[in-house]
Amino acid sequence: MKLVILDRDGTINQDSDQHIKSPSEWKPLPGALQAIARLNQGGWRVALATNQSGIARGLFDMATLNAIHAEMHRVVGLAGGRIDAIFFCPHAADAGCACRKPKPGLPLEIAARMDVDIADVPMVGDSLRDLEAAAAAGAKPYLVLTGKGKKTREAGGLPQGTQVCADLAALAAVLAP
Repeated sequence: MKLVILDRDGTINQDSDQHIKSPSEWKPLPGALQAIARLNQGGWRVALATNQSGIARGLFDMATLNAIHAEMHRVVGLAGGRIDAIFFCPHAADAGCACRKPKPGLPLEIAARMDVDIADVPMVGDSLRDLEAAAAAGAKPYLVLTGKGKKTREAGGLPQGTQVCADLAALAAVLAP
């Protein structure tokens, strides 16, 4: 099985410093939904690994997160694609959990549950913590220049072997030509 792990905010949808707190605030990035469909058509299963500290901060609850993800599934489906699994960390940054990126808990759990070798898995995000989680887990880090991606690239310090793509569509063109 071919598996790709995607970050959510800034990679698939517009990011917000105030968090995405409702389905109406979730806005896909141009071409992202079609890119997921292209990955699926190329034989890739798509999983999400996303930090959602807004839950711990009381900005939204599980029902709201589920509604946001239901909307995401709906519009990805309308574009002809699918997201096979969503894994998230609901903890605050100071919780010390193993699942909050940049720690490798989420990608390792995804690989274990989907029974794939993490070394074969591209992990895509727009922030250094996404790339660090990929590297710490032994996955292949990919930076997209959407969301915080341009600032992340400019700041430097990317994990060794990080590949850079303009956006999710460019990534899909590489992985599913």
